Amino acid sequence: MLWNMMRSWPGSGRPTSTPSTSSVGQGSMSRGLVRRPQTLLLKIPSFPLGKGRLTSLCCLPHLHSLTPETLPELAPGEPEFHCAERVMDLGLSEDHFSRPVGLFLASDIQQLRQAIEECKQVILELPEQSERQKDAVVRLIHLRLKLQELKDPNEDEPNIRVLLEHRFYKEKSKSVKQTCDKCNTIIWGLIQTWYTCTGCYYRCHSKCLNLISKPCVRSKVSHQAEYELNICPEAGLDSQDYRCAECRAPISLRGVPSEARQCDYTGQYYCSHCHWNDLAVIPARVVHNWDFEPRKVSRCSLRYLALMVSRPVLRLREINPLLFNYVEELVEIRKLRQDILLMKPYFITCKEAMEARLLLQLQDRQHFVENDEMYSVQDLLDAHTGRLGCSLTETHTLFAKHIKLDCERCQAKGFVCELCREGDVLFPFDSHTSVCSDCSGVFHRDCYYDNSTTCPKCARLMLRKQSLFQEPGPDVDA
Repeated sequence: MLWNMMRSWPGSGRPTSTPSTSSVGQGSMSRGLVRRPQTLLLKIPSFPLGKGRLTSLCCLPHLHSLTPETLPELAPGEPEFHCAERVMDLGLSEDHFSRPVGLFLASDIQQLRQAIEECKQVILELPEQSERQKDAVVRLIHLRLKLQELKDPNEDEPNIRVLLEHRFYKEKSKSVKQTCDKCNTIIWGLIQTWYTCTGCYYRCHSKCLNLISKPCVRSKVSHQAEYELNICPEAGLDSQDYRCAECRAPISLRGVPSEARQCDYTGQYYCSHCHWNDLAVIPARVVHNWDFEPRKVSRCSLRYLALMVSRPVLRLREINPLLFNYVEELVEIRKLRQDILLMKPYFITCKEAMEARLLLQLQDRQHFVENDEMYSVQDLLDAHTGRLGCSLTETHTLFAKHIKLDCERCQAKGFVCELCREGDVLFPFDSHTSVCSDCSGVFHRDCYYDNSTTCPKCARLMLRKQSLFQEPGPDVDA
């Protein structure tokens, strides 16, 4: 049949016909002829050729030059289509189905370790800087990550765990890079389970939870919210028995067996696992020296200072009253706070001010509407940078505008100087007024200090009290 097809091929001297796909023999095979320059491609899918070999294409170069005499005779029992010239290599001789070098389909830790050793051996045998060596290194990384994943607990762990007053919450983020506060190693969020304390923000692997020995700093802040106000109160390594103040690991200044690092806040010494050379502003240096330079502190002190930074626990007038003589910013801030306290009664009794919630302008510094003595470390930081003075000035202007211009009810609560009875309506927070400490009467400052007699309002209230005590007598006798 092959000869009959070739007779109809162009150039064979016989009439040509266009070949088409048709069934041959019993209809078990379909074939098509494609004309190309000097080459005939015969498509024979899954047809046995020779002794047990499989092929899908038979390439017959210069097929039109063949004659029946040049064709090889077919052996009895062999297929009719036999090409002795060349068989196209389609890559079937390659091993496409065996596992790649270094890849090990492991299901337990022991098998993964065996696969890692095999991959490491392959990397050593391959040429340096070759593509195959780079691929083997990538496979080694994947195997080690898989091993770490099997070592860590699974995802069936509880979302919340309570330990030593810590309230740990299982994190869902997989892309954020964090460091474990216990073992001081990187937390790989993609393959490792990790927890964060909602109180002190302590982060650790799930496998490190049971190794934690330090209680939550939030509990100390709640029960004893106060600072160490002595500058770096060092007692020496001998007082700590040459051990870390937190984990009790052996330490020394020589670095053997571990380096001793001093915390500038507590004055104590810590190991490298408990002291990462973090920097923080020391409250004692601020209130005594007005020094805001960050210094090295331990991890525990860093978390404590971070939780305490916004708590108003510093009474500067008692700790260091001379600080107001040398820091002009504090004097201005104290005056603004005093004025705001004088404005507070106007807002409490004003319906419009309550609806506008003007006092919420200071919701981040609630202690500013309660007293003028307490400060937080954040207040002092903002005062040092100038942000607090600008913010309080804007709030002061807004409050004064409501009382003196926008609200008629608040305007009606103003005062007239009873000493001179001249001038505009006065308010206790005006810069040119003075307030009587006994009756809260408001006067011009010059009038108040020039008048050597008693306050007229206080005298009038005293006469009224005396008249009240004297008038009921005759009524009782009658």
